[in-house]
Amino acid sequence: MTTDLRREYDEKGYVIVRNAIDPGLAGEMVDHIHWLGQKYPDVRPEQYHHHMLVGDPFMHRLVGDDRLLDIAEQFLGPDIALFAAHYIAKKPLTGQAVGWHQDGSYWPLEPMEVTTLWVAGTDSTVENGCMRVLPGTQHNRLLTRKDMIKMDTEGYVLDLGIHPDDIDDSQAVDIELKAGDISIHNPTIIHGSNANQSEKWRVGLTLRYIPTTTLVKNEKHENILLRGQATPAVANLYATRPTFIAGEHMPFQGWEAWQ
Repeated sequence: MTTDLRREYDEKGYVIVRNAIDPGLAGEMVDHIHWLGQKYPDVRPEQYHHHMLVGDPFMHRLVGDDRLLDIAEQFLGPDIALFAAHYIAKKPLTGQAVGWHQDGSYWPLEPMEVTTLWVAGTDSTVENGCMRVLPGTQHNRLLTRKDMIKMDTEGYVLDLGIHPDDIDDSQAVDIELKAGDISIHNPTIIHGSNANQSEKWRVGLTLRYIPTTTLVKNEKHENILLRGQATPAVANLYATRPTFIAGEHMPFQGWEAWQ
């Protein structure tokens, strides 16, 4: 399986793993979205970013799931940290689109050794705005912010995107997933998604895993050390393990271990 995953990933810039997590954990992701909606009523569910999640016991439990780390290890090696987590959850009928972009354009990483696991909390379909990728574009040069155009944030999740004239979307592949599936993609592959035009939620969580040899060039950014060892010569900041507090955090299966 390891060889097949890497071969497909290297060839296309992405790969899908079915049933990576169980339905119960996927369901807790959906519960978490609704819980975050109550905690942050003025924030769109496409914008639940890392700083809102890094102190959350459920998020630590999820990103440190051995099934996900075993997959990440095939791409990154045994010393693994989470650089960023970001829920992009699209409400029925009003969920925003994500313009064409390369993830690495946004990230202060040196070197750009990072793998994204996109975890489906619900089914992700063409109708509800699944991710779309342009296979092979992982070989393109990594664009900078200056190369991109401003996007209308009323309709789009990200504020920058690649100009439509530079995209041949006839080559796009829709990444349809069932709840519990994951897709894995390269930081340079061009991807995006359409708005949610269905009557169902689309809950997705992007997890950006790095080897601990990758430097995050923001000394105040809290990463999460998940497996193996930190690299002493790389001055990354790691978050402390959060303590579950009733009423402040969402209860989840196994929360007692976080007291």
